Amino acid sequence: MTIEETTEYAPERPARLRWAQHAPEVYKAMLRLETAAAQGLDPGLYELVKIRASQINHCAFCLDMHTKDALAAGESVERVVQLSAWEESRHFYTEKELAAIELTEAVTVLTDGFVPDEVYDHAAKHFEEAELAQLIAAITVINAWNRFGVTTRMAPGHYTPGQHQ
Repeated sequence: MTIEETTEYAPERPARLRWAQHAPEVYKAMLRLETAAAQGLDPGLYELVKIRASQINHCAFCLDMHTKDALAAGESVERVVQLSAWEESRHFYTEKELAAIELTEAVTVLTDGFVPDEVYDHAAKHFEEAELAQLIAAITVINAWNRFGVTTRMAPGHYTPGQHQ
């Protein structure tokens, strides 16, 4: 017998609500918004942003999805694993990625005093205005997805990379 065969894991918690089935127009609008927000952004950077926001928001479903998508797209396990401790692991990321990650945290955790000027200015140094606007939109969209996922308790573990692309 293997460890997997002898280990009894906790039961999966059922979803509270299948919100996309009950609000299909909202779901379709979110998909369109996701597509629009991603335009002009480096796909790898976008996955890092989605993972970091999902870590902060504790959205297990989104973490499962975006980690799998990032790894399937060629992102390294090391960079994904270190993302939750990016401030101590800065050497794994480019200055542009760090600016995006820092902005992601500031936009995601608005209760810490809004988006500080120094965080915004740092991002503005690394992104042209149109790209910065897209990045802010992308951060906003993943935060919205996180709120749907956490509130309705969407279960992680069933996503296949690329399933929603």
